[in-house]
Amino acid sequence: MEKPVIILGSTGLAKAALEIFNSNSIVVYGFLDDDEKTHNSEINSVTILGSTDDHGFTKLIGQKCEAFVATDDNKLRKKYVEYLNETRKIMPMNAVHHSASISDSFGIGHGNFVNAGAVLSNDSKMGNHNVINSKVIIEQEAEIGDFVQIGAGSIINTKVKIENEVFIGSGVTIVAGVKIEKGARIGAGSVVVGDVKKGQTVFGNPAVEVK
Repeated sequence: MEKPVIILGSTGLAKAALEIFNSNSIVVYGFLDDDEKTHNSEINSVTILGSTDDHGFTKLIGQKCEAFVATDDNKLRKKYVEYLNETRKIMPMNAVHHSASISDSFGIGHGNFVNAGAVLSNDSKMGNHNVINSKVIIEQEAEIGDFVQIGAGSIINTKVKIENEVFIGSGVTIVAGVKIEKGARIGAGSVVVGDVKKGQTVFGNPAVEVK
């Protein structure tokens, strides 16, 4: 039987993560959040126990509990991951919805969120701490870095390479072989037919740079 999990964060992805763990029969011990106003309140009968640096609860992580970082704010996500790495000597676990389809040859790292209906195809891989929303399709031989967010219903075609910290809105199509460099942002509904440079924001069909 898997260890219970403590979820860091109580907004945004937190409720979805709770539902994912429940769907996989993994017990959520509680939430930790730095907003004191939330403490001792509940999300679906699971208590927000205290702050993310409350040693009374964090000491359980790595011993009696796993941890998952539930925020789509990359700055905060990095902060929590660094804290877990340095103080608890662990990586966060993955939260993968039971209805997601993941090929046996898809390589997946740590701390990833994969929501309902996502399809992660053969011979592709992704790193750590990514947010893959509902019904995202990642086709064969694609590469996804770390701290990438992909919006619901987006399609990442064959041999696409997405570097770290890229944001992709909902309903985006990225055609085969395209490279999206670090920190780029792709607007919702865009069709990306060519490479996107580091830090660029693009939008449209076909997607063009937005200044």
